[in-house]
Amino acid sequence: MPAEHYLTNQFLIAMPTLADANFSQTVTLICEHNPQGALGLVINRPMRMSFADVFEQLELTSSDRVLDELPILHGGPVQPDRGFVIHRAGPTWDSTLVVSDNLHVTTSRDILTAIAQGRGPDPVCMALGYAGWEAGQLETEVSQNAWLTVPVDERILFTTPFDQRWQAAAQLLGVNLSALIPQAGHA
Repeated sequence: MPAEHYLTNQFLIAMPTLADANFSQTVTLICEHNPQGALGLVINRPMRMSFADVFEQLELTSSDRVLDELPILHGGPVQPDRGFVIHRAGPTWDSTLVVSDNLHVTTSRDILTAIAQGRGPDPVCMALGYAGWEAGQLETEVSQNAWLTVPVDERILFTTPFDQRWQAAAQLLGVNLSALIPQAGHA
């Protein structure tokens, strides 16, 4: 498959008929998609955990009360204890995945230390866990109408309220998800 057909730096928008509890009514940022499979982070499922909780677990001190109160996202069912910091491009960190020229995902502690000290990227969001697809699996799900895809819009990622992200992402395509019928047509 040509590289331009991969879905890196796209949002996956769950179709209303997607019944899997892990992905029902979700928006997933596809961080990497290649012949081996795909890795994504669900961006609209806040947990009852905040940055302050993560800093406390890592024995880091933060003086930014607004940041401390930001919720952590449930990024997906795989490795729910692994953290992913989604941020705009900037300084180099120990372990960063380049999603696009503007958007990176970092998994190393150095970025959390910098964020706690007020030296980190802004804006940021953090997810625990991720969604993974084996080779060809995501392509099959898209062809079976489980997902809509649209290029990432950072406003949805960083500023849209969590409970509005699913509809807002679909609106990028001009789609009203509540108006869709449950059956898909095939030509």
